[in-house]
Amino acid sequence: MDPHTGLPVVGMVGGGQLARMTHQAAIALGQTLHVLAAGENDSAGLVAGEVVMGHHTDLDALRSFAAGVDVLTFDHEHVPAAHLHALVGTGVVVRPGPDALLHAQDKLVMRERLAAAGCPSPPYVAVHDPADVVSFGDEHGWPVVVKAARGGYDGKGVWVLDAADARAMVAELLDAGTPLLAEEKVTMHRELSALVARSPFGQGAAWPVVETVQRDGINTEVLAPAPGLSGDAAHQAQELALRIAEELGVVGVLAVELFDTSEGTLVNELAMRPHNSGHWTMDGARTSQFEQHLRAVLDYPLGATDPLAPACVMANVLGAPQRPKMGPDERLHHLFARYPDAHVHLYGKEERPGRKLGHVNFLGESFDGLQRRGNLAAHWLSHAEWLDGYEIH
Repeated sequence: MDPHTGLPVVGMVGGGQLARMTHQAAIALGQTLHVLAAGENDSAGLVAGEVVMGHHTDLDALRSFAAGVDVLTFDHEHVPAAHLHALVGTGVVVRPGPDALLHAQDKLVMRERLAAAGCPSPPYVAVHDPADVVSFGDEHGWPVVVKAARGGYDGKGVWVLDAADARAMVAELLDAGTPLLAEEKVTMHRELSALVARSPFGQGAAWPVVETVQRDGINTEVLAPAPGLSGDAAHQAQELALRIAEELGVVGVLAVELFDTSEGTLVNELAMRPHNSGHWTMDGARTSQFEQHLRAVLDYPLGATDPLAPACVMANVLGAPQRPKMGPDERLHHLFARYPDAHVHLYGKEERPGRKLGHVNFLGESFDGLQRRGNLAAHWLSHAEWLDGYEIH
C-alpha cells in the first residue's frame, strides 16, 4: 500500500504509451502507478512518478520491481511465461495471470483453445515443415497467411504467401527458429474489435464494437461504434468477447480482434491489455479503457461503458518519412486553431518514420465528415501539411 494514500500500488511492466495513458488514469483515481521501463526515454518513464529501470526478460528485475507493488500488470505481452509463473509462485499478484496471458503470447495456443471452446475462427494448422503449408494451401486455397506464433505485432511476423513462394519462405523461417502457424486468408468486409474488461470477481463490461482501419498492418483509424453493424451482430460480438474473457480467466482489459465476413465474425487475435482500438474511450466513453483496466486489476467495480456521442473517430499520428521543419508545438497551435474540438494525446516520443507518436479523437452526431477530420488532423500533426491543400505558411 502507498503509505501516503492508503491505496494499493499497481506496477505496470513496460514503459510505452499504454503505461503512460494508464498513469494518467491512475492520477484521477488517486492511485500510485509504478512503471518498469527498459529505457530512460520510454514514453511512460518521462511522466510517471515512480519509474524503475529494468528489462521484462530479467527475472531478478521483475522480482525486485514486484516487491514494491500490490498487483502486477502489463502494457505488452512479452514477459516470458516462466518468469510470470515464478513470480506467482512467490505470492506476487499478477493480472492477467500467466495461464491467461499465454493466449495473447502464443497464437497457436490461442487458436487451439478457441477451437476447443467452439469460438468462430479461420481454419488453421500448426507448421512444422514447409509441406504443412503446401497441403493447407492446396486444401483451403491460396494465398495463405503464415504467422509467427510468438512475438508479432503491427503487421510484423505475418506473411501472405502464394504456392510458388511458400516452400522457400517457410523453410527459411523454420530454420531461423520461428514457430509458425498457417491460416486461411479470410475474405472479409472489414475488421472489428470487441473490447471488454473482466475483474477477478467475475464482473464483465463491454464497450461498443468498433471498426478498425488497417494500413500496412498498422491500425490507423477506429470508428466507434462500428458504422452499419446491426444491433444483433454487435451484441453477439460483445458476448463472444466476454465469453472468451471468462473462458481464459482474463483479468483486465481484453481486445478481441475480429474479421467481419459474410458468414459472421471470426476471431483474429487477442490482446490482454489496453489496446489501440480502445483509445477512443479516453474522450468518447464514460469510462476509458485505462481507468477500466486499473479498476479490473484492483478488483474494483467496473465503470460504465456508454458512449458519450453517437460517433467517435480515433486517428493515429504516425511519424512522417522526414521530420517536418515545423516543430510539434507550432503544429499543435495550428491544429487547435483549425479544430478547437480535437482531443489530442501525444506520447512524448522522438519522431521516427511510421512510429506511433500519438492519436487524436473527434466526437460528433454522425460520421459524416468526422473520419476526414480525423485523417486531416493526424496527418497534420505528423507531416505539418493539410491533405486537402490547405497549408499554413
